[in-house]
Amino acid sequence: MVAAGGSEIFYGGIPVFRGFARLMEPSLYSPLPDDWTIGVADIVESTKAIAAQRYKSVNMAGASVIAAVTNALQGREFPFVFGGDGASFAVAPADLDAARAALAATATWVRDDLDLIMRVALVPMEAIRAQGLDVRVARFGPSANLSYAMFSGGGLGFAEAAMKRGEFAVAPASPGTQPDLSGLSCRFEEIPSARGVILSVLVAPVRGSDPDAFRRTIEDVIALAEQSPDAGRPVPSGGPALRWPPQGLDFEARTKRGGPLFARRLLVLAVTLWVTTIMRFGIRIGKFVPRDYVRQVVENSDFRKHDDGLRMILDCSEELAQALAERLAQASASGVVRYGLHRQDAAMMTCFTPSAMRSDHVHFIDGARGGYASAATALKAMSTSP
Repeated sequence: MVAAGGSEIFYGGIPVFRGFARLMEPSLYSPLPDDWTIGVADIVESTKAIAAQRYKSVNMAGASVIAAVTNALQGREFPFVFGGDGASFAVAPADLDAARAALAATATWVRDDLDLIMRVALVPMEAIRAQGLDVRVARFGPSANLSYAMFSGGGLGFAEAAMKRGEFAVAPASPGTQPDLSGLSCRFEEIPSARGVILSVLVAPVRGSDPDAFRRTIEDVIALAEQSPDAGRPVPSGGPALRWPPQGLDFEARTKRGGPLFARRLLVLAVTLWVTTIMRFGIRIGKFVPRDYVRQVVENSDFRKHDDGLRMILDCSEELAQALAERLAQASASGVVRYGLHRQDAAMMTCFTPSAMRSDHVHFIDGARGGYASAATALKAMSTSP
């Protein structure tokens, strides 16, 4: 374990690994310090929201958790993972109060501005380890620009289940409270599949199953995905389409603080017109180079991760989708994994760009017709089937 005195700098001290195929190497993961806390959030009845085609609202809610906590921590590094209809993260003791306030404000904003109900909870590591579980963290670098956290140990799953039981809950802030969501936007258009299908993939271990068998399954799935161009990344090399006015205009306006909503819409209209013009004509503004920014958007896209299980959004051929389904069905029949797959025709991107002058802007990818939430529904159905 990490000594309490060193817990504040714990995450920054974890080496970044390259090559997603190394994901399941145990040596890459470091246990969280005992005095840290896990934050979890998800949308209540997200399946109904997805059925009502409110895909972007659900994704915006999930990404808002990460934006709010990041801004509350004034940009200090902390491990987090975007789950489509929610998010999970871990914070050091010194950041706990700020994270709590950000979660409470985000739950209120999601209710007031997105008309969704968000559960939020903060679960101490000591409560997780008391269950014989752990939270271990690795850092995967998809590019030289930034890294994403990967989680193992079963602790995130416990935290999410406890939240759904009403344990460790964080109450929403008072009505009208708005978190700092600076940098959160969704200006890009949907990304149609270029290879046949956008496939949402969720794979989780069966409790009590052989961890070596689970590792082999995940490594096989990753090896299959790696056969696709760009490992199945849904974002084209030239970046997603950018049009004006953007589809996400209303969402971005609602992230702004102060003033009536129509005035915030006008502000976002003006800003996005300026940005679209700069991007379309490749106009360099100071240190901002549109071509470099688009390249970073592609490289920084968060389309695959591990949070006690594998999550991927792949643009792949029907043949590859079938091969993945067959490998997962085999592992499921052997009692090794539970999984959910969901096919759709496009992906979508939700962006968190605190500063366009830096290269570490974050771009969350999900399926545009249900994505992770629909794959999770398929996984849950498998868990409850006889």
